[in-house]
Amino acid sequence: MRVHKLTFAALAVAASLSLTACQGEEDGTGQSAPSSASSSGGGSDGAGAGKGGADGSEGKGSSGSGTSGGSGSGASGGVGKCRTDELEITASDQSISDEGEGTVVVELRNSGGGDCSVSGYAGVDLKTSEGPLSAKRAGQDMGPDVLKDGERIFFGITYPLNESGGSGVRITGLVVTPPDETKSVTLDWPGAATLPVTDGSGSPVTVGPMGGAGQGG
Repeated sequence: MRVHKLTFAALAVAASLSLTACQGEEDGTGQSAPSSASSSGGGSDGAGAGKGGADGSEGKGSSGSGTSGGSGSGASGGVGKCRTDELEITASDQSISDEGEGTVVVELRNSGGGDCSVSGYAGVDLKTSEGPLSAKRAGQDMGPDVLKDGERIFFGITYPLNESGGSGVRITGLVVTPPDETKSVTLDWPGAATLPVTDGSGSPVTVGPMGGAGQGG
């Protein structure tokens, strides 16, 4: 009986060890299960990483759009006013013989090497034998124009013709100041040599807006 008891005890111990080993193997499997859950979790992380990737791509998209937007706004915001030193300014007589007024067309050509913006009215003064005479604005401002390098824009000057038969007021030069500039350019006056002498009730010398005249009048 004692021998049987010992044998049973040995068998019990063996069974216990075998069960422990099996549990250990299950634990190992169990450990792999958490690991696969961890993979799922990693899948969440992977989804998170996917979001991160999306965020990353969104970030790239944002920075890309930010860059293009920036360059877009830079392009528009970067176009400065046309400066006097960047412009070639010339004037030509475009009077029509059967009209009672003379016309001079002034051309501004962008020679600055880049785009520039111009709008509004140029300052125009006639140098005369009686002193400077400022032209009055006439017409409606046509809004800003962007001139690319080499492009031109025109405006017109109208003035009364001296048909009185008298000597009139002699014009000795034309002073043009581009819009929003303080630096002027003095040109030869290409129109009629004199203005009629008036008491202020006659037609004034007027200047039109930028873009208000074309080449050839």
